[in-house]
Amino acid sequence: MANLTFSEKEIEYLKSQRLARIATAATESLSEESMQPDVVPVGFDFDGDHFYVGGMSILKSRKYKNVLKNNKVALVIDDLKTVDPWDPRGIRIHGTADIVTRKDGYMEGTGHSEATYIRIQPKKKWSWGIDEPVFLEGKFNVKRAKRS
Repeated sequence: MANLTFSEKEIEYLKSQRLARIATAATESLSEESMQPDVVPVGFDFDGDHFYVGGMSILKSRKYKNVLKNNKVALVIDDLKTVDPWDPRGIRIHGTADIVTRKDGYMEGTGHSEATYIRIQPKKKWSWGIDEPVFLEGKFNVKRAKRS
């Protein structure tokens, strides 16, 4: 299966950002009704194919524990280019996650040498305000893509 591709402008944008939000969910028991989504702000790296999310106490975190039970995740990287005029931009990812050990990740520069990361393989993406204006003819302009 081919990788999900990112435009040059999307890659440039991703490399300019340091914070994202990751959403995970896993059942606490056998009942599907007990599933509670969790979203948290995180730092991240992007190597062109995968996103890497770490944390100072990642092995104790809900995101880590959720990924062990359910590898489906969502990630949002966004900001406001300007507030006047209102000009949001960002990328939303749906993907699958696994746990990896990684040297030289962004956590290395924090003084917390945790080498465990959640690695995210993007499966779908939505982007806005990066390759094209966010508003076209009064409508929100979202660019969608899936792995082929």
